[in-house]
Formats: sequence, C-alpha cells, structure tokens
Amino acid sequence: MTHRTLPFLFEESVEKYPNNPLMREKTNTEYESLSYKEMQQLVYNFSGGLITLGFQKGDRAALISEGRNDWVMAELGVLYAGGVNVPISVKVDELNDLKFRLAHSGCKFIIVSKGHYAKIEKIKGDLPDLEKIILLDEIDNSSDDEIYKGDVIDKGKEYLESNLSTFNNMWKSIKEDDYANICYTSGTTADPKGIILTHRNYTANVEQATALLPIPENYVSLLILPWDHSFAHTAGIYTLMKNGASMASIKVGSTPLETLKNIPENIKEIKPTFLLSVPALAKNFRKNIEKGIKAKGSKVEKFFNNALQTAYEYNADGFTKVRGIQKIKKPLLAFYDKILFSKVREGFGGRLEFFIGGGALLDIELQKFFYAIGIPMFQGYGLSESAPVISANVPAKHKLGSSGMPVINLEIKILNEDGIEVPTGEKGEIVVKGENVMAGYWKNPEATREALKDSWLYTGDLGYLDEDGFLYVLGRFKSLLISSDGEKYSPEGIEEALTENSPYIDQVMLYNNQSPFTVALIYPNKSELLSWLKEKNLSVKDEAGQIEILNLIKSEIDKYKSGGIYEGQFPERWLPSSVAILGEGFTEQNQLMNSTLKMVRGKIVEYYRSRLDYLFTPEAKDICNHQNKTIVSRFDQ
Repeated sequence: MTHRTLPFLFEESVEKYPNNPLMREKTNTEYESLSYKEMQQLVYNFSGGLITLGFQKGDRAALISEGRNDWVMAELGVLYAGGVNVPISVKVDELNDLKFRLAHSGCKFIIVSKGHYAKIEKIKGDLPDLEKIILLDEIDNSSDDEIYKGDVIDKGKEYLESNLSTFNNMWKSIKEDDYANICYTSGTTADPKGIILTHRNYTANVEQATALLPIPENYVSLLILPWDHSFAHTAGIYTLMKNGASMASIKVGSTPLETLKNIPENIKEIKPTFLLSVPALAKNFRKNIEKGIKAKGSKVEKFFNNALQTAYEYNADGFTKVRGIQKIKKPLLAFYDKILFSKVREGFGGRLEFFIGGGALLDIELQKFFYAIGIPMFQGYGLSESAPVISANVPAKHKLGSSGMPVINLEIKILNEDGIEVPTGEKGEIVVKGENVMAGYWKNPEATREALKDSWLYTGDLGYLDEDGFLYVLGRFKSLLISSDGEKYSPEGIEEALTENSPYIDQVMLYNNQSPFTVALIYPNKSELLSWLKEKNLSVKDEAGQIEILNLIKSEIDKYKSGGIYEGQFPERWLPSSVAILGEGFTEQNQLMNSTLKMVRGKIVEYYRSRLDYLFTPEAKDICNHQNKTIVSRFDQ
C-alpha cells in the first residue's frame, strides 16, 4: 500500500475537515486561524517553488525555526516535493555542532527564520552541498543564494498553473518507505546520530497514538515544546492533523527568553484542551501554582495542602482509584474542586483536560500533584528512533508512576544482559519492534547495527512490565550504578527525590562504578541557602557559616536514611556516603546537559573526575571537608 505517507495523511484530513482551523498563530495582538484548506494551498505553492529552484526527490532540506505556521508549510512542502526534511533544534547554537548536522545530512537547501539566520550566515561558506537559503522572514541585503519564502510561493503558483498534474503525480508517487526526516540526536557524548524516519514510521505512530488516545476534532493544543522535538512533532503536529484538530504556536519574541515569557498569556488566550510537557516545564508550572497559593497567606496555603492530601488519598495511583473507604471523600473532593482547584485551572485557560508528559522520567509526586488539581499529567515513553511513542498513560487507562500501556501493533520485550527475555515484573532492557521503528542512522552503519537487530530496536533503557501490562521505565541501562559486588541500581529516582523534596538542592548526580559505596555531585540552590544562613546571622565567609550550610545539605540526604522521614524509600546502600558541592550547575551551555535537559553523565564524570576520585577518600566522608568549604565560601560571589 503506497497511501500511508504524510502527504496522503494531510490530504485525507483536508478532504474531511477543509474549514477546520489547523493552525493558530499570533504575530500581532491576537491569534488568527489558518484552515486545513488554506494550509494545503500554501503547501502546494511552497512545494512548487522548491521544485522550480531545483529541489528534487531525495534531496535534503534543513528547517531551523521556532514553531509557527511556516514550520508546517515548510516541512510538508519539502515532503510533497519528494524530499527529506532535516528539522534542527533552535537550541543548537554551537556553530560546529550546527555545521556537522548540515554537512553530514548533505542539505541542499536551508529554510531558516530570522532568529537563526545569523548562525547560517557564519557557516554557509563551509557547506559544499548547500545551494539555497530560504528565509522565512524578510531581511535587508540578502545575497544571491538567499530567497524570501514569499518569492518561493510566487514561483510555485506560476509553476502549478501549467504543471499541476506533474506535481500531483510527484507527491502521489512517494512510497511509505521513502525517507521523510533525518532527526539528529543531541550528540553531547559523540557526534550526533541522524535518525532516519520514513513516511510509514510517522503514519504508523500517529495511528498507534490515536488508537491509544482518540483526539476529537474540537481539540486544540498550544505546542510549547520545540517543533523539531520528536514528541511534539508526532504527538503534536501530525496526530492533531490526522484528527482534524488544531495546533497553536507560542508568540515568537525578539529573544528566546521573551518567547518563553509569552507562554502563560498564550495558554490563557488559546485555552488548550491538552498540552504536551516535559519534566522541566511541569516543575515550573507547579512552582508557579504553589507561589500563587503561598501569596494568598498561610490559611489558604494550609487549606490547599489539606485539599491536596484528600485528593492524593482518593486518587491513589489512578488505576486503583476510589476503592473501599476512600469513596466517602468524593463529596469533600468535589467541594475542594469547586472552590479551589477549578480556580487554579483557570490559569491554564479553564478547558485543559490533561497533559501528556514525555522526554524524561516524570517524578511521581509531580504526577500526583497535577492529578489532584484536576489536570492530570500522564507519563508517556518513547524515543526519536521509534517516531517516538512506545507507551503512554491516557485518561481511559492509567497508573501513576508507570509509563502507561504500550501502543497497538508494537511488540515489546524485556531482555536481560544475555539477551534472554525475562518474566513479567523482572527488570531488563526494553526492546521493541513495529512499523514506527526507524530505518536506521544516516551514514552510520555501525550505530545502526548496534541499535537494530532483526528489526528489534534496543532502546538502551531499563524497565519492566507489570501484571496489568503497564510499562515502567527506570532509567538508562548504561547510567546504572554498579556496586563492587556487581549489583546494579538506576539512580534517577533518588536524584529526582532529592531535588523535588529539598528547596536547597537543585541538581544531583549519583555515581558508583564498581565501588564499595555511592557518591554524589550536588549543585545547591545558592540563593535559598544564603537566605537561610542570613536568618542565622552567619556568613559563607566564615567557617561557622560554611559548616552550617554543609550540615543542612547533609540533613536533606539523611532524611532518606534510617530514622529519617523518608526512611525506606530507597535502599540505603545507593544513597550517597560522600558528597561534592559544585559551584556551577549542569547546563546546555557547558554541555553537561543535552537539549532535552537530561544530564550527560559521561561528560559530567569526565569533567569532575578529580572531585569524584576525592570522594572515595576517607577525608571526603566528612561533608565539611576543605574542598566543600572552599566552594561554599564563594556562594555570594
């Protein structure tokens, strides 16, 4: 069957929902809609323009832009011309990283917005395959190899007047196994890998996502995540498009920070029915809600906390919700919802039904919090290599703490280190097989062989399936803590708990590579610690102040040890026995975090090798050692 391509997916939706709004964009003072039919005309014209400029079947075009109407027009335009889109993260600012992606994929065209044009200008002279730069915004003094999108559209209109049947034959001849995208991994540990996703990879995953979570045509989502992000790309753009629903973009500011600040206002304007989120966003949303509640005074804060506790007890894990005596709490919860939680939801536009969370593990406390206030954040799981959705919790069936039920038409196995499938409930590497699994890595047969074996995708993630069929993802197979006796443990749960439950700890990385005990690198919340110390009339310049701060951080860890309030939550052997306090956090800028804000453990270990070695010395067991005191003494610099 050749009709399972992205152009056919779009065409079918245009036929079914011609006048439905597909895109909503705010360029001036208010959002304006663009219908499916109107977008179709734009796509045809843009694609026709690409063809007149010499773009041919199989050619690659890079797309670097913030989310906007033009993003969808550009990608579909490339696909209709038989080309391969190479969506590149707007966060790739390091010119060598950007150049690698463009040169490695052999991009003939680059489609770029004004905000990222300067980067291309600096490197285009060293891109031998590059022929044309298409500007999504008008700029002054463009050169001969640059053309504005409006001129491309005009060329396309002229082309289609006499070549419409040729154009239609072009997009109808695209096969489902033809490449649609090359999506690059973050590449923070080695050169990025180009994930090849075919038309069928995408259409299969859209079918799988829709079967798990039916999307009515009246649904609208504000796509907050970068549009090149595989999660936003499939679960956002194409799943909404398939179902006649609408997507809105954030109003683009003059800087990335200004764009970020537009999110709360844009949410209220669009009134989305669901949102896609990642843990970093979820944490910000929660902090803002709690800050708003705290500002109303201690009585309201106490009332809110009581309401949360009632909801936590009533909801349980969602799957075992409202059993036994908890039923009697239903009227009380309805009361709390009416006078409290519904007001919180107004901040999200008032129509928000749920979030779908992906990109990284979502702390269960965050899941319980959003579930309690009536806008559950359902954890999903996937990889760009699987286009990306593998499993998800959804309103109809969910279990907090899990990553949900696997999608339909996907085989899933849990394998031990010897490649043998383990029974239900036992941990191992998650391995999947289905039509959504990538074709391989672009120009990288070695990495392809490692990831794909007999069409099975080896995810590199540790997890298990429970007796109800829910998938639990425990972290990276390769980021496991390994003790001296060979036992292994995934660190993410402990790291999340320490940062979530302590206002004084911002980032943690646990480390144990076949050692007798585990150690930790901790980047603390300096401002919180300095405020706390000020109340004690102490200074970080004095040894007494340094010791107070270090003992406070130690007490936050000790809460999980014997006698602490969180005792028994984690096996004590995996809690850190010694700690290095860091003066600088893990960021994208220092390349210790990747573009999806996950720690790059290998680089962190390399970067802090001497401090990690020190942590295994007897002196380091005392948190008030000279290294930590020196770092704390510089907190106010």
